[in-house]
Amino acid sequence: QVQLMEIGGGSVQAGGSLRLSCVASGFSTSSAPMGWFRQAPGKEREGVSCIYAHNDMTAYADSVKGRFTISLDNAKNTMYLQINSLQPEDTAMYYCAAAPGRVGLSLSNYEYVYWGQGTQVTVSS
Repeated sequence: QVQLMEIGGGSVQAGGSLRLSCVASGFSTSSAPMGWFRQAPGKEREGVSCIYAHNDMTAYADSVKGRFTISLDNAKNTMYLQINSLQPEDTAMYYCAAAPGRVGLSLSNYEYVYWGQGTQVTVSS
């Protein structure tokens, strides 16, 4: 059974940092495309970053390039999102997602089958 659990959200001031973790079970993070998404109140869910360990590739939304870093620890079957220079517009529920059986990178919601329950990130100015 595939499960994803996000850890690490919280409330921070603008300019601060957070590291989100996504602990996976039921599949291997070394072989499945995985991604981070976020959804702010009243807005659609958007892809933030994705990673595919099979070909060691990553991708980022333009709004987070240079501030967010996605990574994997395959030994722990865990994906991370390091978020630096947080801004109020980063406030959202952050979700991790996985697509076992698929290949390649994607920031599209529709490519992912499994989702975590989300972790809230709130940034105050």
